[in-house]
Amino acid sequence: MFGVALQIKVEHFKRLVKKPKSTIIGVISQFVLLPAVTCAIAILLRKYITPTIGLGMILVASCPGGNISNFISSLAKGNVALSVSLTAIATLAAIIMTPLNFKIWGEIFLFYMSKINPDFFPKLRIDPVSMFMTVFIILGIPLLAGMWVNRKFPATTEKIVKPIKTLSIVIFGGMVISAFISNYEYFIDYIKYIFIIVLMHNGLALATGFGFSSLLGVGSYDRRSITIETGIQNSALALVLLLVTGIFPEEGIGGMAFIAAWWGIWHILSGLGLASLWSLKPVLKQI
Repeated sequence: MFGVALQIKVEHFKRLVKKPKSTIIGVISQFVLLPAVTCAIAILLRKYITPTIGLGMILVASCPGGNISNFISSLAKGNVALSVSLTAIATLAAIIMTPLNFKIWGEIFLFYMSKINPDFFPKLRIDPVSMFMTVFIILGIPLLAGMWVNRKFPATTEKIVKPIKTLSIVIFGGMVISAFISNYEYFIDYIKYIFIIVLMHNGLALATGFGFSSLLGVGSYDRRSITIETGIQNSALALVLLLVTGIFPEEGIGGMAFIAAWWGIWHILSGLGLASLWSLKPVLKQI
């Protein structure tokens, strides 16, 4: 997040006032529609998935955009300025919206899960203070620190942005490997299901961003960035929340961890694939 914040300036927040339409549509797509649609899909699949897998889908959908969304928007020849603005606004909003969305939609999902087996009603245990502080530490502090460094030391920022992004990918890879090692048997038994679920869920996220922005008349230049921002989620944040805040302790976090970990791998592949297709068809920038 510090690496992402190095590219964020105060001007990116001002976009909400200057050109509010695409920015507002992007935020709604990410923090309102995606969690709601994800909960609906998890409820429809409740006979075929475990409670932890459904909660994992909802947790990922409640997180802000991932730290490679700006890069993928650039490859897709979308509006990079809009992408960075959405990343900045979503990162700040996530301090409140991520815990709130997970609490609301997670409890709705578990309510419907209880209808299948009334004797088994897992409780969603969240320490709201711990979750809020974790999100603030992971997102808020790096955001403010990165913006400050960018503003005070622009020349140094240019030199360290790329190495820090590389380091962040290595760190995330280590988190994914750790999650796999800790739950290896679960991984072997369920990876074929998790692969399909994440494939479907990520496709749904991309379709939500694309469909919502198209419905509201957003041009293709902005629509590409909104689509990518909705489909590229900060799954590393989801993993840290699982490890730090003690979500769902009594049933374990195996399913949730694997959804978050595999999403972190898959959304890079799907995002790069979509960007490659879009890069073949340049669009006129809208003024």
